[in-house]
Amino acid sequence: MSIRLYVGNLPKEIERKELAEVFAEEGDSVTTKVITDRKTGKCRGFGFVTVQTDEKADEIIEKFNGYVFKDSTLKIEKALPRQKDKEGKEAKGGDSLFDLSGTVGTATASSRTAPSGGGRKSKNKSRRSANTSAAAASSANDIQPDPRWAKDLAKLKELLAAQTAST
Repeated sequence: MSIRLYVGNLPKEIERKELAEVFAEEGDSVTTKVITDRKTGKCRGFGFVTVQTDEKADEIIEKFNGYVFKDSTLKIEKALPRQKDKEGKEAKGGDSLFDLSGTVGTATASSRTAPSGGGRKSKNKSRRSANTSAAAASSANDIQPDPRWAKDLAKLKELLAAQTAST
């Protein structure tokens, strides 16, 4: 089973070969991928490293997290799997909004308010906003907090409950 690692804070001027050279000492089983902008072809600031075992992933995280590469401090962590929506399509990442009452909601780009300009986009936006508000209301209970922050969220809920009980 292969493990994907997220590599963040990459410099804009980097190619896959250069990133592969950083991880070359880890062996041939390590593969790299730099995510580039479609228009400019420049790095978007992150990439992925794929390794074969969980132990190797932990070793690379420990060794290279905080590594300075071309005046940028790399951030390496295990990549979360892509989330799929109800239709089985990959969900476009929105901002997760947590509150301490235990409810979780998401704000997607189409549900945010933006200044309305003339033209085709404003027509499409008005159609989308009616659909997304109904979908967001029905799916708000289906969304789970990010597992990396679930423990911290539980602690915050306990602290809030203790604080309200003492007052």
